[in-house]
Amino acid sequence: MAEQNGTTARLKTRYRDEVVPALKDEFGYDNDMEVPRLEKVVINKGVGDAPENQKLLDDAVDELRKITGQHPSITRAKKSVASFDIRKGDAVGAKVTLRDTRMYEFFDRLVTLALPRQRDFQGVPDRSFDGRGNYTLGLPEQIIFPEIDVDRTDRIHGMDVAFVTTAETDEESYELLKALGMPFVRREEGEDEAAAEEERERAEREAALQAAREETDLFEEEEEEEPESPEASGEGEEAEGEEEDAAQAEA
Repeated sequence: MAEQNGTTARLKTRYRDEVVPALKDEFGYDNDMEVPRLEKVVINKGVGDAPENQKLLDDAVDELRKITGQHPSITRAKKSVASFDIRKGDAVGAKVTLRDTRMYEFFDRLVTLALPRQRDFQGVPDRSFDGRGNYTLGLPEQIIFPEIDVDRTDRIHGMDVAFVTTAETDEESYELLKALGMPFVRREEGEDEAAAEEERERAEREAALQAAREETDLFEEEEEEEPESPEASGEGEEAEGEEEDAAQAEA
């Protein structure tokens, strides 16, 4: 627990000493109270088969408790969905709302330990803001958290993590979360890479077409320079002989 408190204190200190001054300079806030802050983190795990299999729901609750250090609450269906055989009030998942110390501790472990354990991880997308300064991150697997024992996991589940901030705009929220350590990949970088890939493919197509044209031109030139066949040559000589005989007869 001392380690967790130390981690939380470090992140809070970072916010106070580094993030607040940086955001004040960037956005021109008059005082520290205007600077956006992280208000809460909500982790939600849906379990669609929970009405039929209580163990799946129990496992989801236990995993969220291990990951967050807080007992989850059960989420229930707000209305019936006949196609999924779900009735209003059925348990369909679990969620945890973290604030203050546990919120900062979870955030720190998420960005420093859990996210880098994803296969081929290169960062998180910056497209999932809601227009009001809140950000949602989808995690495909719960086993990226070191608290989860892979050998004792029966099924892989994803979860959604919502970061609720006091920021009024998505840009302010983006800068806040990035300053706290969220490893964003900017949209422009991805677009630049896609454009570069398209340019490479276009250049390859043009090179292939040019090579095909050159081969076609060479083939046509070879056909034009090809000597006449013996049969064609014989027909020409025979025609010339007939013309000479006709000229002698007239003479």
